[in-house]
Amino acid sequence: TIDPLAGSYYLESLTDELVNKARVYLQKIDDLGGMTKAIENGFVQREIQETAYKTQKKIENKEKIVVGVNKYREDKKLDTELLKVDPAIEKAQTKGLKAIKERRNKERVEKHLQEIKEAARNGDNLMYPIISAVEKYASLGEICDVLREEFGEYQATHI
Repeated sequence: TIDPLAGSYYLESLTDELVNKARVYLQKIDDLGGMTKAIENGFVQREIQETAYKTQKKIENKEKIVVGVNKYREDKKLDTELLKVDPAIEKAQTKGLKAIKERRNKERVEKHLQEIKEAARNGDNLMYPIISAVEKYASLGEICDVLREEFGEYQATHI
């Protein structure tokens, strides 16, 4: 048979229930004045927060399984040491970076950083302009600053 679940009253009832719940929810947004108004009055953010809270509670109560978080975790402790950079090495790196920045062609670096900014703004592939900027001695910090300026910075929040 082409569709083994064809005519399944149970499956059809689940589909109908989903469609009806979606219609009710969309009507609620329309009643608030549309999506823009719903965002402006904080409805959308409250819905996201409430869903995140409920999901987190289900994870904590093991009603929802997240592999590696609340089930099937690795019990053995990893021996990790924090890397402590010798202040002399930090000083040498800073001095080396300063020397590179003094020797490089500043206009060329700025041109390539601008190309990264435009690619980010246009949704283009960033790899080529980043490689070009690195080849002209743009620093990782300068490249990251451009990307942060365009995309912002992710900040994890905990419920």
